This record gives sequence, structure tokens and C-alpha cells, in this order.
Amino acid sequence: MITVVVADDQALVRSGFAALLGAEDDIDVVGEAATGQEAVHLVARLNPDVTLMDIRMPVLNGIDAIGRIRRGTAGARTRIVVLTTFGLDDYVFAALRAGADGFLLKDTSTAELLDCVRRVHEGESVLSPAVTRILIDDLLARPTSVVTRVAPELTPRERDILQGICDGLSNPQVAARLHLSPATVKAYVSRLLEKFGVESRVGLVIAAHQTGLLR
Repeated sequence: MITVVVADDQALVRSGFAALLGAEDDIDVVGEAATGQEAVHLVARLNPDVTLMDIRMPVLNGIDAIGRIRRGTAGARTRIVVLTTFGLDDYVFAALRAGADGFLLKDTSTAELLDCVRRVHEGESVLSPAVTRILIDDLLARPTSVVTRVAPELTPRERDILQGICDGLSNPQVAARLHLSPATVKAYVSRLLEKFGVESRVGLVIAAHQTGLLR
């Protein structure tokens, strides 16, 4: 069972997400918070598997709340997904720097939300395609004439998988694109993480840029 805390200052939004998640057999919403400060206290007390965190909340905003959770010990194991109506660059980078494991816009579909919660719980870092596009656009706006790290040797299939990740696709979506099983794609992703020496899909996107593979 995946335990979840939902933090959002709008009661209707908060209860809506809680109802969607709670309807799933493998997800249990164990707490709701209306402020960032409440979220910090709830996470410390309940130590949920996943926390959905809004950004614009009273008393303490979501990004500062993430920072406090990550600097603490109680509840520090929780995986944090930022869920917001705003896809502004500053929010994306601030949330990632603070320690967020995922970033979704609130107009995401129910299926994408549920998929994100499950993938983050399994250890993945998940960005919506729109947010991934923001990250990639920022990377591509930087000078690429200087390669800052050496690219590992990749097979054609590994390059296809990496391209799917850079396009913001989930493992099932990459599998559908390449006509592979999700389990096979997952194995390839693990291999890519090892080859690049990074710990997340976000790290793979950044590494692809640093090696000149992403242009």
C-alpha cells in the first residue's frame, strides 16, 4: 500500500486529489494539509511514502516546505511530487533544487497522476512532458560547443530509450513507441543510469546534454 499526504491550500482541489487517489486499491491517503507548515508537520508525523505538494500555499510555500522536509530526519524518506497550475521555469528549477522527485501540472490527467505516484514510489523521478520541455529548452539555450563529460558507449536501442526519456515519456510510453515490454524498458533505463553514473531520469536528461547527445 502506498501512503500519501496531499498538501494544497484549496479545499476542493485537495479533497479532489485525495478522492482520486483513495479510490485506488494500492493507494491510501493518510493526511491532508492546507499550508506548507502543516505539510511539514504531517510528513514528520506520518512519514508517508509520497507527498503531493502545491507551491503557492500560506504560512510556508511548497518549495520551502520541501526544503524543511529534506533537511529534517522524520519523514525524510517521503517522495515529493510538486503539483501546481504554474509551469514557470523558476518553479521547476527551485522545486528540483529543493529536493522534489516529480513535477506535474494540475491539468494532468488522472491516469498520469496515478502513474506518477506509483513511479515515484518505485524510485523514479518523474516530470510531466511540459515540464521536461522547460528543462530541455533551458539546457539547449546554453552553449553546447564544449562537452563537459564523456558520453558512454551506447547501443542503438539504448539511444532510442534515452531519446524517449528526453522526450518526457514514461517507461510504458517508451515501450509503446519502440514496441518493447515495459519490463525491458525498465531494464534499459537501469543500464543507462549505471552507464551515465546518475540516479534519476532528470540526471539522464542533464547528462545527455553535457555529453552532446541532446541538441
